[in-house]
Amino acid sequence: MSGRSAGWPAPAKLNLCLHVTGRRADGYHELQTAFQLLDYGDELAFTPRADGVIDRPLGAPGVPAEEDLVVRAARLLRSAAGDPGLGASIEVIKRLPAGGGLGGGSSDAATTLVALNRLWRLRLGTTDLATLGERLGADVPLFVGGLSAWGEGVGERLTPLALPPAWYAVVFPGQGSATREVFQAPELTRNSPKVTIGSFLAQLAAGATLRNDLEPVVRARHGGVREALEWLGKRGTARLTGSGACVFAAFTTAAAAGAALVGLPAEWTGFVARGVNRSPLLDRGVADG
Repeated sequence: MSGRSAGWPAPAKLNLCLHVTGRRADGYHELQTAFQLLDYGDELAFTPRADGVIDRPLGAPGVPAEEDLVVRAARLLRSAAGDPGLGASIEVIKRLPAGGGLGGGSSDAATTLVALNRLWRLRLGTTDLATLGERLGADVPLFVGGLSAWGEGVGERLTPLALPPAWYAVVFPGQGSATREVFQAPELTRNSPKVTIGSFLAQLAAGATLRNDLEPVVRARHGGVREALEWLGKRGTARLTGSGACVFAAFTTAAAAGAALVGLPAEWTGFVARGVNRSPLLDRGVADG
């Protein structure tokens, strides 16, 4: 097998809006959301092995390898391939915070599926990989597909979106948010009226305030998120992504987004990223083809 293959991107996402439109019998929620991919995220490296061992010598601090989605993704792909001899050592350079609502774990898993499909020469199609990814998490198919998209269902029914250019200032208030707890909150609104993609795009173009139904719950329960929304809200229109804990604001230039982070409290972290409609992962996969 080939040697170490580095530089595989696992980009972040933002939820430009998030509507909870219902609750299913299985306990999951029906959603409508707009996923904006970013040109910033984690980075992975893979060393294929022929001894059937899948390990992760470098990864997220505090996350055991056996619990890491990248290990689960690699094992799932190997099982689908039906070849127990396939193995890999996976290194994950983490930049995205856990519990940040940026999709870091899901993106890492998607990059693992795409990269090892290439490096193991399995030749599975995008649809096959996305179907596998859905078993790992609702956001994984988004990152496998690699296009900014409108999501429905639990977020797995995707329609590609051509979103206008924007730069984002993203702030993490130092402590993650628990997705399960947020969705189980009794005060969560679960009957938002459904909207069309066209109406969402019209609102976006008009500069209307877009809604995340999870934000009131997270704001009330997570003091750090509340403070970050208020702090960034003095510099732009601040919103929560996903179930948090990261908050973001959109700007027309990188300089304006960077200026919004000046004076960031020392216990927080932040970054500037450009919104992209096509994931850098797609180009990395093509380059290795």
